[in-house]
Amino acid sequence: QVQLVESGGGLVQAGGSLRLSCVVSGRTFSRYAMGWFRQAPGKEREFVAAINWSGGTTNYADSVKGRFTISRDNAKNTVYLQMNSLKPEDTAIYYCASVPYGSIRFSPLSYDYWGQGTQVTVSS
Repeated sequence: QVQLVESGGGLVQAGGSLRLSCVVSGRTFSRYAMGWFRQAPGKEREFVAAINWSGGTTNYADSVKGRFTISRDNAKNTVYLQMNSLKPEDTAIYYCASVPYGSIRFSPLSYDYWGQGTQVTVSS
């Protein structure tokens, strides 16, 4: 059974930082790309960042480029999202997801396993 467990969300002031973690079990983590998505109230789930199987390729939504960094530790079956210079508009539930390919995908429809989500709230 594949499980993804996120942690690291919370309440932070604008300009602050958080690091999200997502531990994956039940799948050969090092073979597959990973992604982070977010969903704010009343909005659709949107792509935030993704990383390929090796960590050598990453991609970001324009809204977070230069502020967020995705990384992975294949020895720990963990993917991270370092979020700096947070803004109130970053407030959302953040989800990590696993895709059955080694290369990056942008559509949530491509991802077959999802975590339960972790709340990030940025106050102004």
